[in-house]
Amino acid sequence: MTTALIKNLGRHLGETVTVQGWLYNLRSSGKIIFLIVRDGSGLVQGVLAKSEVGEELFALAKTLTQESSLKISGTVSEEPRSVGGFEMQVTAFEIVSIAEEYPITHKEHGVDFLAERRHLWIRAPRQMAILRIRSEIEQAFRDFFYERDFVLADAPVITPAACEGTTTLFELDYHGEKAFLSQSGQLYNEATALALGRIYCFGPTFRAEKSKTRRHLMEFWMIEAEMAYFDMEDSMKLQEEMVYYVIQRVLGRCQRELKILERDVAKLEAIKLPFPRISYSEAVDFLNQSGEEFAWGDDFGAPHETIISSKFDAPVFVHRYPTVIKAFYMKPDPNDPKVVLGADLIAPEGYGEIIGGGQRIDDLKLLEARIAEHNLPQEAFDWYLDLRRYGTVPHSGFGLGIERTVAWLCGLDHIRESIPFPRMLHRMYP
Repeated sequence: MTTALIKNLGRHLGETVTVQGWLYNLRSSGKIIFLIVRDGSGLVQGVLAKSEVGEELFALAKTLTQESSLKISGTVSEEPRSVGGFEMQVTAFEIVSIAEEYPITHKEHGVDFLAERRHLWIRAPRQMAILRIRSEIEQAFRDFFYERDFVLADAPVITPAACEGTTTLFELDYHGEKAFLSQSGQLYNEATALALGRIYCFGPTFRAEKSKTRRHLMEFWMIEAEMAYFDMEDSMKLQEEMVYYVIQRVLGRCQRELKILERDVAKLEAIKLPFPRISYSEAVDFLNQSGEEFAWGDDFGAPHETIISSKFDAPVFVHRYPTVIKAFYMKPDPNDPKVVLGADLIAPEGYGEIIGGGQRIDDLKLLEARIAEHNLPQEAFDWYLDLRRYGTVPHSGFGLGIERTVAWLCGLDHIRESIPFPRMLHRMYP
């Protein structure tokens, strides 16, 4: 007998198949039991009639508890009123294990209660939908880069120096030497880009930020790209094409999951290329005109990004930030050294910055001066300076946060649902 995934039952209409999964819910109506079964790909209703399976199996079915694991076999039929749109007329079933009393019942539970049981919470249809969309997003990014001849070049997670500033580092002892968990793979990406031309890396990054907001995690995943012979404009064009590509993939392949999440897909469908672009100075003017007092030279916080994004229905690039608030490697604008050739991409609907990027300093003397200005130990960056000594070229790159992107495309209220096991300011269990 064929073993089928629930999501593929439409291919087996009229056939008898076996589904292997877990009991999501059970209800009884006299001589009929309705089993709602999940297998990770979806939900299906199994109709179990006493006249079909006999009294012994019928009585056994009544002993099933929520999340008991089982295999059901039966004939597939279309049923628009049923969960998933299909039913199985169950002819046989096998209990794999009877679950103990399940702590997460089909009622409302508080966030703390669910977070403490995240290992079980991810079995809920909503959480499964989010994680399936996350998987599709990650695969879409990989496909986008692969189709454009980018090479996947992994960056280390343990590093000897800071990339994004020294105040948010997770420090560790590396056999007697001081080391840190990576804030970004960017510096190493620059090295591999000068070897391979166009590269990207994809992995976890860490920020010891004392932030307890709906946008922040201590551990999150970034996809970071670096391109030799790209200027800032080339990079922004690539970024918008990439984000648009991912939006279309999610809309095209995740309709069922988006429906479970009750996501307003019209807002995603309305997004077109190119994305709007404004300068940092224009953004400051807009904030002040909106009644938000903001001084030129300050960095944007979440409320400021929300106000800026409210002006647009698509992601918006904010470019040419003040040099003093950006990282040491950002290239100053030759026409105005007070600002850098960098840009952040801010998502609509108040989801904040999802991409940070820009053109890198390719001049050795200027980079040495910037490292000194930031009071960074030059010896830790000798290898990085070698990239300017031996074959330096203009180059640009960016990093996109997976969790914020997932939160935006899914329409989530909090970033904690966008990753299987979130690491937040005061939570790292389970």
